[in-house]
Amino acid sequence: MRPKKTRWIKCDPGERCFRPKCKSVNKLKGVSLTIDEFEAVRLSDLEGLPQEKVAKKMKVHRSTISRILDAAHKKIADALVNIKAIKVEGGCCKIVQ
Repeated sequence: MRPKKTRWIKCDPGERCFRPKCKSVNKLKGVSLTIDEFEAVRLSDLEGLPQEKVAKKMKVHRSTISRILDAAHKKIADALVNIKAIKVEGGCCKIVQ
């Protein structure tokens, strides 16, 4: 398997964790959203950029952005539908100012 190309991100999410209040912490499962998935969702869904522009900003191919967004959307949907926490962590990213 090829090593992953570094993704360039502008928004440092810091330490973020979102959890539903309707379940106790000891019964709560979770999903991990990587920093590059978080950034791709931010740029595409929140800022409304097309995938081509998101790819340029993150310095990867457009098809890579498509795969990143697919994975992120599945994780977010899983967390919302199945009442899971979402933690943003990890990924092969460099933060640009």
